[in-house]
Amino acid sequence: MELPFGKYSTSTQRTPRIFLLLVLAVVVLGIIPLYHPFNWYPADLATQHPSEISPNYHAAEEQKIKIKEPETCDIFTGEWVWNPDAPYYTNMTCYAIHEHQNCIKYGRPDTDYLKWRWKPNGCELPIFDPFLFLDLVRNKSLALVGDSVGRNQMQSLICLLARVEYPVDISDNPDEAFKKYKYTTYNFTLATYWSPFLVSTKEADADGPSHTGVYNLHLDKADEKWTTEIERYDYVILNAGHWFARISVYFENNQRVGCRYCGIPDVSELPITYAYQKAFRTALKAINNLENFKGVAILRTFAPSHFEGGEWNKGGNCARTRPYRSNETALEGQSLEQYRIQVEEFKAAEEEGKVKGKKFRLMDTTQAMLLRPDGHPSKYGHWPNANVVLYNDCVHWCLPGPIDSWADILFHMFKMESTKSLEEKLE
Repeated sequence: MELPFGKYSTSTQRTPRIFLLLVLAVVVLGIIPLYHPFNWYPADLATQHPSEISPNYHAAEEQKIKIKEPETCDIFTGEWVWNPDAPYYTNMTCYAIHEHQNCIKYGRPDTDYLKWRWKPNGCELPIFDPFLFLDLVRNKSLALVGDSVGRNQMQSLICLLARVEYPVDISDNPDEAFKKYKYTTYNFTLATYWSPFLVSTKEADADGPSHTGVYNLHLDKADEKWTTEIERYDYVILNAGHWFARISVYFENNQRVGCRYCGIPDVSELPITYAYQKAFRTALKAINNLENFKGVAILRTFAPSHFEGGEWNKGGNCARTRPYRSNETALEGQSLEQYRIQVEEFKAAEEEGKVKGKKFRLMDTTQAMLLRPDGHPSKYGHWPNANVVLYNDCVHWCLPGPIDSWADILFHMFKMESTKSLEEKLE
């Protein structure tokens, strides 16, 4: 499958265009280099005073770096390779780590899971550069919409950027599920919107048969908590996945059409895939119908869980301490179906978006995360004797940990988006 960020090419039909694109390449590569040496930003380099370290201090050094990146590269297919210079922050240098993902604090004994980076087949993916990233998003905004894995991603990004600047909390909602931060030096806004189903949802029962609640999902109505907000953002990342396994009742046109494990008499049992496909179709169509949304909509694909030896509430765990190689496992079952649905609905929305002048991009993290059974908190998200519901977390990701590589991918995507935007202006 050819992905949106896999290939970039230039026309060679006219000499003036060649000249203009050569100038463009020099400008972009001068500002946004293709490679960033690992040892420039050690984990203990953290400051709340960005003036102490100039965002542009390394410009001269970049001129010494000349690594050719192939014109064609699928950054979403590859392997995890050893990276002794990681991690680039710790739980002592970043305040933003959610307690349940603070694996080092809660006693995880092994550390090799911190020492890997994502390596695409056939090319290099630059390590995230916080200075250049903030330069790239200066005067822009990014919203992450979805579930707690999306929040996990936001906190990873905050920790990586903390080497340059801590953001100011400018949230206009007291709910911790709706946070908004601003990097004042760069006028960059980062926000998260809690919407684990992406569609309009009401909790019908806080407990339910499995003690995880029962939810009424209106599969044909996008959640207004995010659809009424995102027109102001330059980038929006959508994600949803694991919540669809919960007991839910499905509605369309305000009529009950079925459910998952609800046990209501005369209500048809429908698979997760039914609701999942409807929800993504509705969410992506809602973006296409937002007249004033001029940004880039990014669909981040499903990050599989890694329960072994049982389900999440039946003793399942994720105790592995190294990544898989790509030939050691394969996407299958429910995870494969959810991934297939996301790609299918993305392609349909992208085609519709081209007609309406909307930009859709796919951030395909599924294969990379499938290979990281070692990166979850497992039992290291709380103290052993903590008064909490005790289960092994094989859904979320330790911080620092594998999810930090999502910033590498996002950095690359934003660079490519910037290049494409400049090319369009030259046409």
